[in-house]
Amino acid sequence: MTVEPIREAYSFVCLHCGHAWEGSYEIQHSIDANGTTRSDYYVRGMRQPSPLTQNTCRICHRTTIRVLRSGRVAAARPLFD
Repeated sequence: MTVEPIREAYSFVCLHCGHAWEGSYEIQHSIDANGTTRSDYYVRGMRQPSPLTQNTCRICHRTTIRVLRSGRVAAARPLFD
């Protein structure tokens, strides 16, 4: 059984170098014959590992990532320009 896909967005911050970014995913939930639920993540139609469990900083390539709710990166602005 397959459930209608949903869209989720997350903010990410690397705890090593401080780089921050946001990502939007289409999540397809399905339930197999044994009743096990599975979640598959897609970006532009291509399947990706879960950003909640497998994520790497694009700058320093470390995996110490903090996941935040969507919009946290865009909301961060310097106090002075």
